[in-house]
Amino acid sequence: MIEVTVLKALASEKRLAVLEWLRDPVAHFPPQRDGDRVEDGVCSVLIAERLGVSRPTASAHLKLLAEAGLLRVKRTGQWAFYRRDEERIAEVKRMFDEGW
Repeated sequence: MIEVTVLKALASEKRLAVLEWLRDPVAHFPPQRDGDRVEDGVCSVLIAERLGVSRPTASAHLKLLAEAGLLRVKRTGQWAFYRRDEERIAEVKRMFDEGW
């Protein structure tokens, strides 16, 4: 059965957009000073800018996606980098395909 946290995470167009953008971070985000966009993830600041929201609002969206296991977070100092958890996303897709 799909957990409520996953359903909640997927219930926002902004969070769905983040998942889509992070599928190909090089195409959707500019180069960042620290960390590789593919290997380390995309800085939350860049995600906030792309979403057109404040950093705290982006942080709340990213937190929900991470709690659902759809994103992995890597913290470096004060910065947080996010990338998709492809295994978890595939698992959730299978659950939907199987009718939960």
